[in-house]
Amino acid sequence: MKLTFLGATQTVTGSKFLLEAAGKRIMIDCGLFQGLKELRLRNWEAPPVVPAAIDALILTHAHIDHTGYTPRFVNQGFRGPIYGTPATVDLLRILLPDSAHLQEEEARFRNRHAMTKHKPALPLYTIEDADAALRLARPVSYRQPFPLAPGLSFDYLPAGHILGSAFVRFQVAEPGRAPKTVLFTGDIGRYGTPIIKDPAPVDETDVLILESTYGNRLHGGPQGVAGKLQLRDAIVRTESRGGQVLIPSFAIGRAQEILYYLRELENERQIPVLPVFIDSPMAVSAFEVFQEHTEEHDLEMKALRRNGGDPLSTRNVQFCRSVEESKAINAHRGPAIIISANGMATGGRVVHHLMRLLPDGRNTVIFVGFQAAGTRGRYLVEGARTIKLYGAEYPARAEIESIDGFSAHGDYNEILRWLEGFKRPPEMTFLVHGEPNAIDSMKRHIEEKHQGWKVRDPEYLEKAEF
Repeated sequence: MKLTFLGATQTVTGSKFLLEAAGKRIMIDCGLFQGLKELRLRNWEAPPVVPAAIDALILTHAHIDHTGYTPRFVNQGFRGPIYGTPATVDLLRILLPDSAHLQEEEARFRNRHAMTKHKPALPLYTIEDADAALRLARPVSYRQPFPLAPGLSFDYLPAGHILGSAFVRFQVAEPGRAPKTVLFTGDIGRYGTPIIKDPAPVDETDVLILESTYGNRLHGGPQGVAGKLQLRDAIVRTESRGGQVLIPSFAIGRAQEILYYLRELENERQIPVLPVFIDSPMAVSAFEVFQEHTEEHDLEMKALRRNGGDPLSTRNVQFCRSVEESKAINAHRGPAIIISANGMATGGRVVHHLMRLLPDGRNTVIFVGFQAAGTRGRYLVEGARTIKLYGAEYPARAEIESIDGFSAHGDYNEILRWLEGFKRPPEMTFLVHGEPNAIDSMKRHIEEKHQGWKVRDPEYLEKAEF
């Protein structure tokens, strides 16, 4: 059995892993690299494996850093099945065409304004590529062993990160060898997250591929509690100045969670009732998927729905799909809350809102999730006074707020809590999905808390055999 690390090593994005076992070559995740230019350039390089030689692709969840390379992978020859939980497959039908549309739009914009070193600028992939990938998608339910070959199967366990997110657990039984279990966490969610269930307990595995995004940080209390108060205070401050609040948000998971908390704050009369614009076609469609997949909902969400309320709505919310609806937001005068994709402000409609709102000190930009190195969000959170948007420099006079409490990633204490469910240490634990400082800290925390655990931080393209 062999494992090759094709992404998410010493960085958070570009999740890709190759598992070779029982005569099969299985990819786990197929994500885009984001952030630093040196990482983004990997998306344009020839893939480190031959796509046509991969037998199947298994996705942990729908986020772009775990799925966004899939259309290009299909364009380059992959023809195998793509497995995901039912909610993940439904979210892919929203996410991949939207991602392709953004790729095409950026290429057209750069060509129209001569803002490209390449003539012409080309998209990384097209909507046709995304459609071809979706035709390969196959849903697999949680906790149902799925055979891939004699001696090789996998099942999904809830990961608590976003709707449809899962741990992927492989059972490998090759002739003449002791059976092995290999578990990929994807992204581990948090305990007490609204809407969806907590991460499923796991008691053992032989090999563990573990995320470490927040391996060096704590979120400051239970999920949403501190973040909700920060959100409240920022909204109240901004409204008192007559400004508008812009929340760059991932369309899947975070946008729904923010609206959930805004509803609570309104009902508790902790914030004024303001117009709330959900400005992302993908987020609008994702709200519908969240409402449909009731099997993913936690007990609180189910109770709210039984009582006739809509947990994912405020008193004055407007869902903006069309370009015309998005542009109409610009005409709004007075305080408002705008939730727009994407969460790191690297592209999408949120960039146009930044162009309008960032130079005005009455406004506030609230980042509600991890900001990868090299992204606009990271630069602003770290205090940049100007930011480049479509080739022009804009002053950053607006108040910049960063709220870690809404992160969908477990912090190191929550990851350690999950690891406490293991009856025995894995033969090897590989730390991925983290920047170097986070990985180093997570490694130290595990070794201090769990004596006898072997922990490694693999390098890009490293291979490991078992």
